[in-house]
Amino acid sequence: MALFNRKNTAPSTTATLAVDPALAALTGTYTIDPAHSSIGFTVRHAMVTNVRGSFGDHEGTLVLDGANPAASTASIDVKISSVDTGITDRDGHLVSGDFFDAETFPLMTFRSTQAEQLGGDTYRVTGDLTIKDVTRPLSIDLEFNGSATDPYGNQRVGFEGSAELLRSDWGLTYNAALETGGVLVGDKVKLSFDISAIKAAPQA
Repeated sequence: MALFNRKNTAPSTTATLAVDPALAALTGTYTIDPAHSSIGFTVRHAMVTNVRGSFGDHEGTLVLDGANPAASTASIDVKISSVDTGITDRDGHLVSGDFFDAETFPLMTFRSTQAEQLGGDTYRVTGDLTIKDVTRPLSIDLEFNGSATDPYGNQRVGFEGSAELLRSDWGLTYNAALETGGVLVGDKVKLSFDISAIKAAPQA
């Protein structure tokens, strides 16, 4: 089901394409459900293994437009102090001035600027990611997992996806040299997203 605009390489035409009724039915504003969503990351540690973590406190909104899918948007705010790698001391270091400086910059934000279909239910959403005082573009590849009505009558949509970035591009440059060569913390960070969002009730 095409939620976003499909790339069109065919010659232009004056014909008007019919709107998919199933797609049109999804039109609306959705609130990300943090209890059933996750935002995670993986980064190389000491050149030999990976550290995994997540941000437990986040909120966001999806605006899906079934009649004009290119107008669909996404926005997410992540509370930096909610970082959790399973090690308290490491989490404390991550929120310190060496890394995120959460006291000065409490939020990491993403605001979409473009969305396109790559094929089937796979999409790429591009937007502005802001970490600390740096804003740079980031593309997130997502798979649409479908829609459903839960036992409480909420209409939900689900997405899962991933992205990669170089933390140094956002000014996160802290590191330590290893005696055997290399550095303690890798520059490449892999992000993972598992999103469940609830459709807002129509306003009267």
